[in-house]
Amino acid sequence: MSPQLISATLFGLHWAFVAALIVRVIMLRRPAGTSMAWIAVIASAPFAGAVFYLLVGERRLGRARGRRIAADLPAIGAWLDQLAGRHTVLRAAVPAHLDPIRRQAQAILRFPAQAGNHMELIDDFQAVFDALVADIDAARHHCHLCFYIWHEGGRTADVVEALVRAAERGVQCRALADGVGSEAFLVSASARRLRAAGVDLRAALPTGPLRSFFVRRDLRNHRKIVVIDDAIAYTGSQNLVDPRFFRQDAGVGEWVDAIARVTGPAAAAMDGVFALDWSVETERPLEAPSLEDSNPPDEGTDSLTVQVIPTGPGLRPEALHQLLLSAIYAAQRELVMTTPYFVPDEAVLTALLTAAQRGLEVTLIVPARNDSVLVRYASVAQFGELMASGVRIALFEGGLLHTKSVTVDGAFSIFGSVNLDMRSLWLNFEISLFVYDEGFTRKLSALQQRYLAQSELLDPETWRERGAVRRFTENAARLVGPLL
Repeated sequence: MSPQLISATLFGLHWAFVAALIVRVIMLRRPAGTSMAWIAVIASAPFAGAVFYLLVGERRLGRARGRRIAADLPAIGAWLDQLAGRHTVLRAAVPAHLDPIRRQAQAILRFPAQAGNHMELIDDFQAVFDALVADIDAARHHCHLCFYIWHEGGRTADVVEALVRAAERGVQCRALADGVGSEAFLVSASARRLRAAGVDLRAALPTGPLRSFFVRRDLRNHRKIVVIDDAIAYTGSQNLVDPRFFRQDAGVGEWVDAIARVTGPAAAAMDGVFALDWSVETERPLEAPSLEDSNPPDEGTDSLTVQVIPTGPGLRPEALHQLLLSAIYAAQRELVMTTPYFVPDEAVLTALLTAAQRGLEVTLIVPARNDSVLVRYASVAQFGELMASGVRIALFEGGLLHTKSVTVDGAFSIFGSVNLDMRSLWLNFEISLFVYDEGFTRKLSALQQRYLAQSELLDPETWRERGAVRRFTENAARLVGPLL
């Protein structure tokens, strides 16, 4: 066979493969911006674009994992039906313009809003570790933990020792650490100590060189969950890391986070999320929390209503994106958001622009320095359009602001592990709390204002004067924003 014929054959096979992938992208019916970005990558980069798409272009959890999730859904659905039938479910007491969010969330994910909870907002990492260690030391039945990043160093050793003590006195201790985010920890001396003491520590979404061709490596369990005896639960943005020791060479300062400590019936709902993750990772039958033994609601005047919102592949991955849009459009006076990574799609960007144009006070607080160069450029490419519509943009100077929070009209909060980027909204396993309470929202708003006091507000006039090379780089990065 002549070299010319070989070249022509390879050329034809390549473009036939490219055409097949483009047809597949179109038929998956993903957001138009994401689909167009992938088509451009596949068509413009010979061979490499197609290989890149095969590696990270689809939500491939693996057939076995997908089957396990599907097998558990009927059981978790039946458990949620029981949860929704209990007297802890919110019947009223939500502002009229926010109640559609509650109904939409329950219709999509089946997790009900639950009254009778108490929440403590903790924004000091030392206080987080103090509370967590004390609660583990008081545990009587079980301690369940799930973290994207578990890192050796500093106060994380205190948590390890507390879990060792709990396991030694007969408390069931189970822990999930993400296979990529906690890769080093899972083979560390601390992990060996935990396992030797009887703590059942597992990797969530484990990966490897061969597995990467069959399972998408960058689909991660990004949740931060601690549940103790179905009576106390923690979630928020803080991984199990001591910020004084974590990524100190990144040049962004210490990570700044916040955690919510929840007591009340919502703790059992969070344990239901952990139970589903645990069942999938361990290939064991689902052990849903006992609702008879769960914490009863506190009917006191300072109790509040919480709705647990878990999202991820296999669990209606579009749910949080839809709910976030509903929250933005429901706002009537004020909208404040904090996030370390801001890469919105066209729908979220339009919602924010529309909110500002309606006369709302819209404030976005992001870190001045970010640990991802590409995300930083893709993020700031949106700033000019947002500021032109009246959105205030503040650059936090006190470190890498990692807190993920949304407050709406001083009456409703979204708080948890979700960044305002497409990876969190569409790809990762995440958890959020929807809090229908003015008291907690005031506390979260006060924390947002403290962040604002440590930030520099961008001036639209000054922003427009930045150089042409920088503007081009930002706009180029914006094109790949749907893929980030």
